[in-house]
Amino acid sequence: MGSVTVKALIFDFDGLLMDTETTLLESWVWEWRRHGLELDPAGFFADHGGDANDGRYAALAAAVGPGYDRASSHTLRMAHRAELNVALQPAPGVVGWLDRAAELGLRLAVASSSASGHVSSMLRQAGLLARFEVLATGDEVAAHKPDPAVYLLALQRLGLPAGQAVAFEDTAHGVAAARAAGLRCVAVPNPHADHARFGAADLVVASAADVPLDAAVWGA
Repeated sequence: MGSVTVKALIFDFDGLLMDTETTLLESWVWEWRRHGLELDPAGFFADHGGDANDGRYAALAAAVGPGYDRASSHTLRMAHRAELNVALQPAPGVVGWLDRAAELGLRLAVASSSASGHVSSMLRQAGLLARFEVLATGDEVAAHKPDPAVYLLALQRLGLPAGQAVAFEDTAHGVAAARAAGLRCVAVPNPHADHARFGAADLVVASAADVPLDAAVWGA
């Protein structure tokens, strides 16, 4: 990418800046066990962004039977997930990348399929919220990743063309969204992602802790 001017970095949130994907899965495993059942994690993570919980509750309801109360199940699971999330720190290497971005004068944005309340509260908890000039979230767009809408919104708010920004993603559908928006994309697959599905990314790294930001941005 050497000669290309990069002015901004756009990060996905869940599973990339913080490992909220693991706490999501753990909250569902906990809720199945509360009913004396074991969740099969195969296929748990959808091939799209946004909320996949309707299908997950339907599967649990079918497994439990007529006595299942979705409202209380949701309340208890969300409370458990909140407890797990309180302990979360930024993913390994992320703070170092953000520090380096600040040194380089790069502008920072988040493009997430999750709702703004979730993203901003978790970033605030991690002490990272003030670092991001722009947040673009799933409740502000009509379609979730792999649709590029949330990336296009982030670019619009930055006032930059796609060629002057680089996206960072942890899922294959996120990479597809970034590429569809015209962005170069660095993939940092989350622990639950199939690493074989990241062929569309310009660069794949195991962790932000493994690669200097400069190499990730200009090596992509």
